[in-house]
Amino acid sequence: MLKRASVLLVAACFLFAALGAAIKVASEALPSEEIVFFRNAFGLLALMPLVLRNGFGSLKTKYILQHLYRGVFGLAAMYCSFYAIGRMRLADALLLSYTSPLFMPFFAHFSLGEKIPSGLAWFLSLGFLGVLLILKPGLGLFQPVACLALASGVLAAMALVGIRRLTLTEPTVRIVFYFSLFSTLISAAPLAGRWVSPSAPLWLFLAGMGACASVGQLCLTRAYGLAPASQIGPFIYATVVFAGLWDWFLWGQLPDGLGVLGAACVVAAGVLIIYKIGDAPRSTESVSSRAGTA
Repeated sequence: MLKRASVLLVAACFLFAALGAAIKVASEALPSEEIVFFRNAFGLLALMPLVLRNGFGSLKTKYILQHLYRGVFGLAAMYCSFYAIGRMRLADALLLSYTSPLFMPFFAHFSLGEKIPSGLAWFLSLGFLGVLLILKPGLGLFQPVACLALASGVLAAMALVGIRRLTLTEPTVRIVFYFSLFSTLISAAPLAGRWVSPSAPLWLFLAGMGACASVGQLCLTRAYGLAPASQIGPFIYATVVFAGLWDWFLWGQLPDGLGVLGAACVVAAGVLIIYKIGDAPRSTESVSSRAGTA
């Protein structure tokens, strides 16, 4: 189970990094609102074969409001992340979006009743130091758009809390389906004033983005269903490594020294927090340590 979960999670990381690179390329021709819509719409279409195979009865749920909660915060995180990806180095944008482990202990405490493990403050401090090194405030290198990438990490943490609750009762396909459905419906609203007709090749490109997103989410959700986050969660940062390779291969961009140090701090803090929370005792009201991404 552990080996299979690890392979699934690394596969999800590769797909998410490829999705990020595709978003950055598409941002040169399309507004981010349109890219968000197509990512969700084509992702929903990519899920339909699984839905049809299982039957529409498999989508029946008693937790529609919890699915909506996850969808709203996940979509908000997506808007922030996609906008930032189109305007800064891909690896930095994704790393700031993956700061959710720094915020999740607080949301899980207030929403799920999970205790915040003792000693966690040291790991959180290390993570936030890393964020400061990536943002570089006061050094003349600060990019205001990076704050949106960081905001996506906060919003993703809130969405993760919703996923943790849903995984207790809902199967993988149902969770991803309702996220794609709500995200598609909500993201269609802003298109009226922002529509740009994609070229023929770009249509295929957008369809591929949706497929990568849905398959990646299925792999990730299934991975966390097979093994606890304390054992496989650190693999999620492989996304940043893959993104750095895309930065170098497609745009010839390499991180600066402060960025590398900041990334190391954030990743180290994220890994330590995942292990710390995974080893912490749970209250009877809390859920298991399974999680996912927005």
